[in-house]
This record gives sequence, structure tokens and C-alpha cells, in this order.
Amino acid sequence: MRPAPARLARPRRWLAAAAAVLVSAGAAIAQTPAPPAPQPAASPQAPPAGVIAAPPEEAPPDLAPPQAAEPAPPPVETPEPVAPAAPKTPLPPAKRARYDVAIIQALDKVTAETVRFEAAVGKPVRYKTLVITVRACEMSTEDEPIPDAIAYLTIQSQPKAAPGKPTPAPRQAFRGWMFASSPGLNPLAHPVYDAWLITCRAVTPS
Repeated sequence: MRPAPARLARPRRWLAAAAAVLVSAGAAIAQTPAPPAPQPAASPQAPPAGVIAAPPEEAPPDLAPPQAAEPAPPPVETPEPVAPAAPKTPLPPAKRARYDVAIIQALDKVTAETVRFEAAVGKPVRYKTLVITVRACEMSTEDEPIPDAIAYLTIQSQPKAAPGKPTPAPRQAFRGWMFASSPGLNPLAHPVYDAWLITCRAVTPS
């Protein structure tokens, strides 16, 4: 029976054709070049000794659109501190010059008699019933507004003793400073007599 071999021959041909296709596909795959293998990134090389490495370049910043410049405020003037002035030390007042003799003028209000006499400092001088003692006599200094003579006096009222009677006790009539330029500033208050300062002077050498 011959038909049987023909049936067997067909599968064999089909297998042979499939094998040929596989062989040709494998050859094509074998001939296709393989993709290149990825190479590792090159590490940065250190600069040689003695050479300063340049810094990496930075990307330039984005340029902002130009804006209108605001006007600058006017400068504020600060006043300079003023150092306080040092207080001036006041000069001590000049000392008045003292003299040894006072010139005094006296008045009798009843008889209108006037007399001018000298009274040494510390020595009592009698004018009728008045006993005048000069304790100090000074002249004003140049820094005083008014030139003047000033004397400190004590005046006692002591009548003379009557014959055969004891001497009456003295009574103080004045004590204080008299001013030659202003006799009425501190006057002698007496019902009969008056006395005031004229000036001061030094003792005349003998």
C-alpha cells in the first residue's frame, strides 16, 4: 500500500522547513552587533600639587527686569553735641585796706557848732559829752562799685562829773559801721549831738 509513505513524507518536509527557518533566524541574530556596554563616568581628576583648582562655573543668574530707582531720602543733620562749659571759679573778693586813723566830724545841734578831728584806732576821743572809740577804719577796694570809707565806731554818752559829785555811768549811744558816702545810712541817734565819718588815713610818720 503506497499512499502511506506519502503521508509520512509531508510531516518530515514541514519539520525540515521549520528547522531551516530557525537556523536562518539564529544566524541573523548572531550577525546583529551587540550594543556597546555603558562605560563608567570619568571621576574628576585631582589637580596637581601646588595648583589651585578653579571653582566650578556657576550658571549666570536670571536678569530681573530693570526697576525704577527710588529717590534717596535727604540726609538728616544731627546737631553736634555741645560740651557744657566748665563753671568758672569765682575770684575771691579783694581785701579792704585798713588804716590807723579815722577823720570824724561832729555837730552840736543846739549851737550849730561843727568840729572835725582825728581819732586813732583803739583810742577813745571825747567831744563834749560823747566818747568816741574807733575800732576799725577801712577803704573800699577797686572792684567795689562806689569808693568809700567805712569805720566801726562805738559812741557813749557820758557827761562830765560835776564838782563834788561822782562821775555818771556812761550810756551807749551808737555801735556799728558808718559809711562816709552815706551818712544817713546808719547815723548816730542823739538829741543834742551828731557825728559822722569823713575818711580814713594812715598814721603820719613823725
